[in-house]
Amino acid sequence: MNARGIIAVLKKETIELSRDPVTIAVALLMPLIMLFLFGYAVSLDVKDIRYGVWDLDRTTASRELADSFARSGYFVRAAELDKSNIEPMLLHGDIRMAVVIPNSFESRMSRGEAVPVQVLVDGTYSNVAQIIVGYADAIIASFRNGTVSSIEPEVRVWYNPSLRSANYVIPGLLGVIMMAFPPLLTALAVVREKESRSIEQIFASPLTSAEFLAGKLMPYGAIAFVEFLMVMAIGFLWFEVPFRGNIVLLTGAALVYVFTTVGLGLFVSTIVRTQVAAMLLALVVTLMPSALFSGFIFPVFTMPYALQLYASSFPARYFIDVARDVTLRGAGLGDVWVNIVLIVIYSAAVFAAAVWRFRKKVA
Repeated sequence: MNARGIIAVLKKETIELSRDPVTIAVALLMPLIMLFLFGYAVSLDVKDIRYGVWDLDRTTASRELADSFARSGYFVRAAELDKSNIEPMLLHGDIRMAVVIPNSFESRMSRGEAVPVQVLVDGTYSNVAQIIVGYADAIIASFRNGTVSSIEPEVRVWYNPSLRSANYVIPGLLGVIMMAFPPLLTALAVVREKESRSIEQIFASPLTSAEFLAGKLMPYGAIAFVEFLMVMAIGFLWFEVPFRGNIVLLTGAALVYVFTTVGLGLFVSTIVRTQVAAMLLALVVTLMPSALFSGFIFPVFTMPYALQLYASSFPARYFIDVARDVTLRGAGLGDVWVNIVLIVIYSAAVFAAAVWRFRKKVA
């Protein structure tokens, strides 16, 4: 090996790197950013679980039981329930658990009788639901442990009673997969034209930036929508995931969502100049946040508040909520319209930003 040749190349690359501070910054800062994001966002602890109580007895003993959940440090009492609001609050995710204390609770305990207490748990996140059930069983079992009576928890898991992980993973994967591949396709398509210099013909044409990007957006959006239909059909049929909602509502929301993800790819393409950079940036902007901060694996409500705000800036969070609510809970348009509107706004904002960045010039 020629040492002088190696030293010459070494000097050349060192000079090039010194002239590219962005690459050095990305190389040094991205590992630290990922370390802190993963360190704070990835948590298997479940705290601040919002619960509500329907106290039919309204005695000292029933109030003590209701408050014992909050005293454990794992639960936060969020609502007083009754027959009319118990199901809507679970459906909308306002609470994750409901406790129903029956009539004659205190008197039956004083007579040493076994007393049933109903516990309703949101099973949308199967791993979280299992933890909640374990907490609830332990708290109820320890309540007034010195008495001769016993409390018999009657646990009912709603929306995913079998607690199958596939039932919540598959709807979530719809959002993650659509955020991973369509942006990559569109980002590479535009940057490829930059590298081949064929985009100069666009600069010299009467097309506006919005017209050019809209023309790019539509075919890739159509491909992404077909991809969504394929993934949805195979995912639900092969893994036997129950579908309780309206399939037209879900596919309509998906149509808006795929154009959002394709638009993100267009926006990335207006920032970078090479396909390698487009691929890396698209993965950083789309795949990592959609997997980590969308609620796909780790519920957003278990994250620190600052990261919950950060997670709110990604469209995957809203679509995954729609997919799971429609699929598992049978939610209708009245239950998910806010998330759909947010996706529409996000889509429009991303396209507008891409048009702004794509400054049409005459080559």
